[in-house]
Amino acid sequence: MLDIALHVRVDVDLLIAAQNDMGVCDAIEHYAPGGKPADMSAPNVPKVAGIDPLVPPPAQTPAPAGAVIQDRLAGWVSDLTTLHELTERLVGTGALDEALHEVVRAGAALVGARRGLAVLEPADGLGPASTVGFGLAHADLGHIETVPRDATAYGRFLDGTTEPGDGGPSASPDLLHEEGLDPLHREVAARLGYAASYALPLTGSSGRLGAVVWLYDEPAEPVERQRHLVGLYGRYASEHLTRLLELERARTHARTLVEELLPSRLPRVSGVQLAVRHRTGPRGGGDWYDALPLPEGALGLVVGSVTGAGPSATAAMGRLRASLRAYAVIEGEDPVAVLSDLELLMRLTEPARSATALLAYCEPAKRKIVLAGAGHTPPLIIGERRTEYAETSLSAPLGMLSCWEAPSVEISPKPGETVLLYTDGLLHRTGEPMDRAFARLHAAAVGVPKAIRDDPGAIADHVLRTVLPDGLDEVDSAEDIVLLAARFD
Repeated sequence: MLDIALHVRVDVDLLIAAQNDMGVCDAIEHYAPGGKPADMSAPNVPKVAGIDPLVPPPAQTPAPAGAVIQDRLAGWVSDLTTLHELTERLVGTGALDEALHEVVRAGAALVGARRGLAVLEPADGLGPASTVGFGLAHADLGHIETVPRDATAYGRFLDGTTEPGDGGPSASPDLLHEEGLDPLHREVAARLGYAASYALPLTGSSGRLGAVVWLYDEPAEPVERQRHLVGLYGRYASEHLTRLLELERARTHARTLVEELLPSRLPRVSGVQLAVRHRTGPRGGGDWYDALPLPEGALGLVVGSVTGAGPSATAAMGRLRASLRAYAVIEGEDPVAVLSDLELLMRLTEPARSATALLAYCEPAKRKIVLAGAGHTPPLIIGERRTEYAETSLSAPLGMLSCWEAPSVEISPKPGETVLLYTDGLLHRTGEPMDRAFARLHAAAVGVPKAIRDDPGAIADHVLRTVLPDGLDEVDSAEDIVLLAARFD
């Protein structure tokens, strides 16, 4: 053992505190050892043949204080860089399941585990609830879920049954030899091949969100540095999950409100098949559709859009749709009269809004459609011999002029042809100028495979995927989408 003099030993914690106050360089200079180190004790041997018996001390000297601090600072920089990279990846997630996958994956890298799972289960009970795994198959998650919740640390986090002051992480470094381990838990751990676990609660500013647990193949547990890093990451991840949870709930409420205001199902009318595709933006919008049976076997089809977004636009859409249904039942055979009445109602009750609408009075037995449009995009006729836009009269949206009036037009779809009504959100989501968007929609309709032309739902799906490829129809957008397809026998 080397006997190092006391005055050359460096208190690292004292250096850390000092460098926070006076700066790294000043702290190193202030606490650097001064003078020469004391000689190390060495054994005396007998003098032989005039040779000096003093043995020179070994060439081992203590590391300089500056090197110690530099190593410590290098470790800090490495840890901060790692946390920065992981949190940047987490910020890039925009959905709850995607964020949970990233949390359990990043946490596994921080604590040195190969597998894990994250459970989202907000304490307020309002959902949504979700479980995702990392390195675990769906069947593995099923096996783990058979273990009683109170027999696992993360289950106790979720149920809120941890003891006061025990809300921090929980380590089981040697799970299979743990006293009092639930027999089913032991069986599942042996079957899946994990021997240790480390669980961390996820708690945001709004309360408990869920928990995450990482599984080790051998008895192990994270060291203090790993615990510290994953704790910092877990706090940041909890706040990010809180924001995503609030956003998801707002989207769910908006979708629910819109769905309740729109038809729960399409009517069945002889001579025509109907299908609809509807996509709502994250804030909820004012696009709507309707299909209502009318006297003498007739059918009324309508698509429309109210300016604005959010709950107020959704409420206005509901009022206009209800009013149009009433007018259509009374005088549906005259679409111009229906839209005129709706425009008068808008000027009296919605003076700050405008709306577009396209109303079609259909007589399937005669394959006859009378159309009236107010600032709306023209319908598209899709058939084997023709794919073309129907010619409609140009007119202003409802609420834009002191008095709306436009002539109606009549079209006659042939047997097997499909009339596609849509809102302009489909065109706006392409991000292209309107003329090119119309051309893209027409090309998509021309390319409808012959095998699906008898199915209006398949036609609508094909058009939607072709006009908005790579999932653009599903991504968040301020633009709602409505496609209403009517195939005539």
